[in-house]
Amino acid sequence: MRKDFLQLKEYIDASHKAVAVTGAGISYMYGMRRFKMTVGRMNAGRVFSADYVRKHPEDFYRIMRDSFLDATFVKGPSKVHRQLAELERQGKLYGVVTQNLDCLHTLAGSKNVAEFQGSFQDNVCVDCGERYTDCNIWNQGYMPRCAKCGGPIMPATFCRDIRSEESQAGMRKAIRMISEADLVIVIGTTGFRSDEYMSGMKRGTKIVQINPAATEFDSIADLNVRADAAEALAYVLGE
Repeated sequence: MRKDFLQLKEYIDASHKAVAVTGAGISYMYGMRRFKMTVGRMNAGRVFSADYVRKHPEDFYRIMRDSFLDATFVKGPSKVHRQLAELERQGKLYGVVTQNLDCLHTLAGSKNVAEFQGSFQDNVCVDCGERYTDCNIWNQGYMPRCAKCGGPIMPATFCRDIRSEESQAGMRKAIRMISEADLVIVIGTTGFRSDEYMSGMKRGTKIVQINPAATEFDSIADLNVRADAAEALAYVLGE
């Protein structure tokens, strides 16, 4: 038996408030494409604007579908997403802090999720500003349109013309969750924006990293588990 898997299980069993921190690796591993691979030479600043969406709504939808939506609604949550949801259901995980926009944690069944970059659950009409807080508007096979004015809709976090209060609230929630945690389990992230949400972590909180590769968390982790997350979490859950 791997000693690091056993240590991971012991940490989780002993924890009263464990929080998982997930990043892009947990999604790319299971079919999510990087945005830059989809847009090629297109300028992200130009695509992520209300003006671009007004003029090219179908192109914008294609980019979203190729980069995110097919993986979210066709492939669906991965085993790791479902394992984290099960840990929460069993009371072994307080919640998830994620940089990902794809809503896969929520679709997998996780209830306490802080999406600190926003997500496809926070959307805005680029014409009238009406807000839509449901990721399923992107699961219709076509560009979502505003029920009020018919204008095209885009995720608020992508819109450089509109500040996403939901995204700001997500970061505040992430900071609060990390500050309350006694165990932080880092999965699939190299440390993107980690200073913002990890800075309030209380003294004595243990950090476990599950990642096949080295990251900036290596030097601060109490335990580095060099393995696929699904394999490590399967041991914890007795699968």
